[in-house]
Amino acid sequence: MSARYPVRRPTERAALTAVARSARPTPPSHLILADMVAAHRAGDQHGVNLCAHLAVRAAAPEVGEA
Repeated sequence: MSARYPVRRPTERAALTAVARSARPTPPSHLILADMVAAHRAGDQHGVNLCAHLAVRAAAPEVGEA
């Protein structure tokens, strides 16, 4: 039996299409940083990483968005 990776799910295409259609505004930077501090105090490294990436995306627009 041979497996091919990545395995696409039926709902993956629909989810990607829906995300591409709608722009989601980022929350204000001070709220992102407050959440990052809270995650750090709780010892949640994954939460800290998510908040850090979101803060960078909020601070610098992606290519073609400016």
